[in-house]
Amino acid sequence: MTMFTRQISLAVVLGLAAFCAQAEEIRIGFINTDRIFKEANTAKQAQAKLEQEFSKREKDLEGSGNSLKSAVEKFEREAPTLAESQRTSRQKQLIDQDREFQRKRREFQEDLNARKNEEQQIVVERANRAVKQVAESEKYDVIFQEAVYIHPKHDITEKVIKALNASAAK
Repeated sequence: MTMFTRQISLAVVLGLAAFCAQAEEIRIGFINTDRIFKEANTAKQAQAKLEQEFSKREKDLEGSGNSLKSAVEKFEREAPTLAESQRTSRQKQLIDQDREFQRKRREFQEDLNARKNEEQQIVVERANRAVKQVAESEKYDVIFQEAVYIHPKHDITEKVIKALNASAAK
C-alpha cells in the first residue's frame, strides 16, 4: 500500500465513523400504507361509502349477467331445433345483449375505479397529515413508506393510525 492509498483509506474509515456517529442521532420511522388503508377508520368509512354507492349498480349488473347467461344456455339447448332464420336472429340478439352487458360492466368498473381513486386520495391526504403530526410531535427526522426490510422498532404505523382515527373523530 502506498502512502497515498493509506491516507485515502484512513479518510474513508474516519468519514464512515463520523457518518455512523451521526446516523445514531437520526430518528427514523416507517409506516405500512397497506395497514393504514385496511385499519384506519377513514379508510374503512371510504370503503363503506363506495360499497353503498355502487352496490345497487353491481347487483343490477350481476342480474343482467345472470339473465344473459341463462339466455345463452337456453339458446344452446334449443338451437338444434330452431329454424336457421330463428337461430341467426337469436344469435344476433344474444351478441347485442352481450355487447351491451360488456359496455355496462366497463362503465361500472371505470366509475368505481375513479371514485375509489378519489376516496383513496382523501385518505392519503389525511394520513400524510397524521404522519407529519406524529413526526413533528415525536421528533422523527425521516419517515419511510416503502422499504425492502424494516425492523419492527421503527414501525410507527400504529401511532399514525391512532392519530388519523383521532383526527377523524373530531
